[in-house]
Amino acid sequence: MVVFPNAKINIGLNILGKRTDGFHDLQTIFYPVGCKDVLEIIPAELPDDSGGYIYSSSGKTVDGNEAENLCIKALQLIRKDYPALPSLKIHLHKEIPMGAGLGGGSADAAFMLKLIDQYFQLHLTAEQISVYALQLGSDCPFFLYNKPCLATGRGEQLQPVELNLSAYSILLVNPGIHVNTGWAFRSLQIEKHTTDLTEAIKTPIESWKQIITNDFEKPVFNEFPAIAKVKNQLYEAGALYAAMSGSGSTVFGIFHEQLQNTINFPAAYFTKWV
Repeated sequence: MVVFPNAKINIGLNILGKRTDGFHDLQTIFYPVGCKDVLEIIPAELPDDSGGYIYSSSGKTVDGNEAENLCIKALQLIRKDYPALPSLKIHLHKEIPMGAGLGGGSADAAFMLKLIDQYFQLHLTAEQISVYALQLGSDCPFFLYNKPCLATGRGEQLQPVELNLSAYSILLVNPGIHVNTGWAFRSLQIEKHTTDLTEAIKTPIESWKQIITNDFEKPVFNEFPAIAKVKNQLYEAGALYAAMSGSGSTVFGIFHEQLQNTINFPAAYFTKWV
C-alpha cells in the first residue's frame, strides 16, 4: 500500500512566548502544498532479530539514525498497543527537503500512522491517531487533517480556515542551508503581536507583505544572508507574497499562475513549483 505525504508552508508565524513545558506558544497558518514523498508498506516474513521491520529509502538522503526516523517511531508507537502487527517492509522515497521548514518528516510520520491503521483495519479513532501524532511532532496532527488551518498552542491546536490558493502558483526554494531549530528559537526576540492571521489572510495577497510576517526571519536572515537573498529574488521576479516557511531554510513565493518565469537560482538549490 502506497501513500504520498505532502509538505506544508507557514503563512505567518508569530511566536507568542515560551511555555512552562519548554515549548513555545505560536500562531501560524498551515497550508498544504504539492511537494510529496512516497511511502510504502508491505507485510513481510522477517527473522526475529529484525525488530519487526526492514526499512529502505531512496531519493534525497535521510539523515540520522534509522531508529530515530519518524516513520519507524510511528510504527513503534502503534506496536506498543498492537504488538501482534505483522512484520513490515517499509520504503520511503524522499522528495521533500529535510530540516527545511516544510514539515516533511512530520508528514511522513502522520501518513505512516494512517497507513498502518487503514492497511491493518485497526479502526483507530481520530482522537487516538492524534494522540500518537502529537508524540511524534508538534505539527504532525496537522497532516492528519491536511487542509488549511490556523495552528495555535505549540502547533497542535487546529482550526480550519477558508484559504484557497489554487488560482496561484507557489515556488519553493531551498538553498540547502541547515537552520538548527533550537538555535532559531533561542535567537528570537519575543514581541507583542496584534495581527489576527485569520483576518489577515482574507485581505488581498498583495497586502500580505505589509501585515503577515514570520518571526524567525529576522534572526535567520541575519545569520544566513543567502536565505534573505532568496526572498528578495522572489519579490524581484514578481511574487505577490514571499516568506520563509517555519524556521527555514525554505522560502516560498506566491505568483500569478502565468508568471512561472525562470528565476536564476544556483543549480544546487532545490526549487519546485507547486
